[in-house]
Amino acid sequence: MALKRRNWPEGRVVTLEVTSAVLADNPLGDPSTRQLDVWLPPGYDQGRGGGRGKRYPVLFDLVGYTGSGKSHTAWRNFDENVPERAARLIADKKMGPVVVAFPDCFTALGGNQYVNSAAVGRYADHLVQELVPLVDREFRTLAERDHRGCFGKSSGGYGALLHGMKYSRHWGAIASHSGDAYFDFLYRCDWPNTLDELAKYRAKPRREGPVAAEDLRSGPEAGDGRVRRFLAAVWKKPNPSGAEIHCLMNLAMAATYDPDPEDPSRIRLPFDAETGELIPERWRQWLRHDPINLVARYAKNLKTLRGIFVDCGWRDQYRIHYGSRLLSKRLAEHGVEHRYEEFDGTHSGIDHRMDRSLPFLYRALR
Repeated sequence: MALKRRNWPEGRVVTLEVTSAVLADNPLGDPSTRQLDVWLPPGYDQGRGGGRGKRYPVLFDLVGYTGSGKSHTAWRNFDENVPERAARLIADKKMGPVVVAFPDCFTALGGNQYVNSAAVGRYADHLVQELVPLVDREFRTLAERDHRGCFGKSSGGYGALLHGMKYSRHWGAIASHSGDAYFDFLYRCDWPNTLDELAKYRAKPRREGPVAAEDLRSGPEAGDGRVRRFLAAVWKKPNPSGAEIHCLMNLAMAATYDPDPEDPSRIRLPFDAETGELIPERWRQWLRHDPINLVARYAKNLKTLRGIFVDCGWRDQYRIHYGSRLLSKRLAEHGVEHRYEEFDGTHSGIDHRMDRSLPFLYRALR
């Protein structure tokens, strides 16, 4: 929809201010008061078509890394935001009216995976214990699990998958667009870039010439404190570089998948910062959170869902299509009904795929 010439009802976005008890005193010191945008579909405020007494299914949009809920309700050039897309799909009779909530789960590490982490915060609890009941109280939703779903892309897709697995009593259907999966392909190959970025914050500057064996040990504090120094530097910058954002992303994942229970503020690296050697104990902790390894454990929960939609572009630059295929294979092996689709695309610019997932979710939850 490059030309924004709409001739159908648009609905409206309401903004709530939410002060979270769950996020108070979170380890990163992020704000516990957030703004929650909620889109009300056309007809919500009028008396026609069921009118003011009608109740609606509700969807929660879990945005990807570096995003917040408002990034999906803001005006977009040459494209639709999510409320505009949903309004068009409703006008075209591709789906019925729904309420859509847009949580703000941004963190100082650039985002999170919508799970509880001792080093990031209890964002899963924030969603299911605070935001779900709040939306049901404040708006005319069909306030039952079977009429509530979540969807997202990338980290948001991962969040939807994990919530469908671990929190199925709150969600009736889920959709994941290019959701993080198969960590051995997705994350492991990117860590050399992260180690190169962290090396700029090495305790001792490098010098040409012979290298002593003791200089090849990064030390116990996540690479001799270089992680701490990197974060301090990046948090002062108004506009971090792409390499810094990718480094921050891997640190966010480390804080999510393998927080230090004795000191959550210390981010543990899964690779030696000097030699790049895999640290098996650390990497095992990451793999415990990989969706392809969780299907067997949560197959019973997944089978209770009314709908599971998964897709990925076969040119995804992070190679998530391999993880998506493996995920679909594991789901099938455990008898979990789902829809898996692929398309000619990358990890970028794929919001048009919501034209597939939103009607799917509506049909599952109506």
